[in-house]
Amino acid sequence: MSVSGEVSGDGVVTVERHIAARPEIVFSFFTDRDKWLSWMGREGEFVFAPGGAYRTHVTGENVAEGRFVEVDPPKRLVFTWGWAEGGMPVPPGSTTVEITLQPTSDGTLLRLVHRGLPSPEACAAHEEGWQHYVQRLAVRAEGRDPGPDHWM
Repeated sequence: MSVSGEVSGDGVVTVERHIAARPEIVFSFFTDRDKWLSWMGREGEFVFAPGGAYRTHVTGENVAEGRFVEVDPPKRLVFTWGWAEGGMPVPPGSTTVEITLQPTSDGTLLRLVHRGLPSPEACAAHEEGWQHYVQRLAVRAEGRDPGPDHWM
């Protein structure tokens, strides 16, 4: 299945993807450092608890930072997002990403909503990025290898 994305006019990007894995499995890829880095990023430090900080080298020179706001296994995760390094004018912690996982008869419907993006350009870039990484996450959660990240 493919990843679908949508940019609304108010700084919000929504990405949805069906994943052929139970919500518990998918959720674990958001709360375990090594699993997270298996689909997005090459290094990072994470404290997977409400208020816990993270910093991760995502692509090239781009380093994301933020804090976990809500960790509700296996159905919901909310964290702030922004770029500490790189060219995107989205400061660390200035936007919010909400992940919801809904069980289906054959896996999980992942819905990612990224709010607070400052411009149409930032929305377009983040929609493209989240589609790319949600696809990699789906492959990994389904037990396959997405291969090297060509964005790295």
